[in-house]
Amino acid sequence: MGIMALSLQEKIQDTNQGVYLIGTTPPKIGTDKAQLKIIAEKLLGRLHEIEYDGVIIYDIQDESSRTEQARPFAFKQTVDPREYSQLLRGLSDLDVITYKSVAQRGVSEFKAWLDETKNDYDLKNVVLVGSPSSAGDIKLSLPNAYKTLAEQSEDFFLGGVTIAERHANKRNEHQRLIEKTAQGCQFFISQAVYNAQATIDLITSYARTCKAQGLTPNRIILTFTPCGGEKTLEFMQWLGISVPEATKWRMLDSENTLSESVRICRENLDSILKSCAHLGVPLGLNIESLTNRKEEIDASINLYRLLKATMELNLAEKLIA
Repeated sequence: MGIMALSLQEKIQDTNQGVYLIGTTPPKIGTDKAQLKIIAEKLLGRLHEIEYDGVIIYDIQDESSRTEQARPFAFKQTVDPREYSQLLRGLSDLDVITYKSVAQRGVSEFKAWLDETKNDYDLKNVVLVGSPSSAGDIKLSLPNAYKTLAEQSEDFFLGGVTIAERHANKRNEHQRLIEKTAQGCQFFISQAVYNAQATIDLITSYARTCKAQGLTPNRIILTFTPCGGEKTLEFMQWLGISVPEATKWRMLDSENTLSESVRICRENLDSILKSCAHLGVPLGLNIESLTNRKEEIDASINLYRLLKATMELNLAEKLIA
């Protein structure tokens, strides 16, 4: 009799082991079912040589309200992230985490979305995302979405987003993690990390506040992404990812921006693990490819291998400590 494989929820909640995820964006709207399946199979085909625990499917919104700058890549609406999630899960037998941007629709639509997500799509791992800026037309705030979900259903395993860069400016991101936990979040996924110090500061503040308040810290899944050149870098900065000046030039001035970005991510994870190993905040890994260029996807697979090995080593060292 084989042991039942742990669900993604069980893995995330079992702090003695790592959690390793791949982040992806659904194909553009209007992609037909047959083509959707081909795209999904191609992605899974590329991933078949690595071992991972599941896939994160983003909900891409037009974030132009957040910034005056033009978007470096044209915004294209995508197919419903739930459709792509369901497809990937069916083809791979792996769990998925589906993002949902809540600002565009009111409470009743969100309630209908929750029902559909549970009953029609059979998805339970969700990350709710608020409005990209307070300036936009917000039909439903994130706290209200959390409240609606809590009232409506026990069936979801809920995650939240964390942005270390916000901590660097406002120094209160760790409080937001604690508030979001009170609102039902059981794990967090970071924005892509290029500024290790901001992440170290956030994890440290979070750990100390949890300790002071007698709380158990939730797992923080750290996102890393390779950067293939100026255009991707512009896009990253447009998305609000903080890339220190020196890091930017180190990538752009190198022989090979993509390999250099992989090296930088490895160093950043190393320094986060060294600085935070003693804090008792369980971490995880999410590797995303921000574009669908073949080189960047290949680089993200190399990055995944490298960072997973780094993290596994860190966990193994903890066990002998």
